[in-house]
Amino acid sequence: MDCIFCKIVRGEIPAKTVHQDEFCIAFYDMHPQAPTHVLVIPREHIASLADAQLADAALLGHLLAVTSKLAAELGCANGFRTVINAGADGGQTVDHLHLHLLGGRPMHWPPG
Repeated sequence: MDCIFCKIVRGEIPAKTVHQDEFCIAFYDMHPQAPTHVLVIPREHIASLADAQLADAALLGHLLAVTSKLAAELGCANGFRTVINAGADGGQTVDHLHLHLLGGRPMHWPPG
């Protein structure tokens, strides 16, 4: 695929990474919405959560586990928010599944 996140996975676009493994990569968001704002993306191109299949369950679980691990490592001891936007009406702007890890400040409800 030729999306911006696939280019980051391939190393064609630099990113300030905080985690890499065989299944995913995590990096700081270029337009942070909180003091800690990291994106966790699968290396495999899946357009959105709406396109994920039951066969992707282990990968989805891995993305959540990595997000939790990073929250602890990045100092979000008082809590954090994980957001997955799906589709245009859901606020997704890059068509590659990604989890937002937001922390470092109190989060409010409703979010949007």
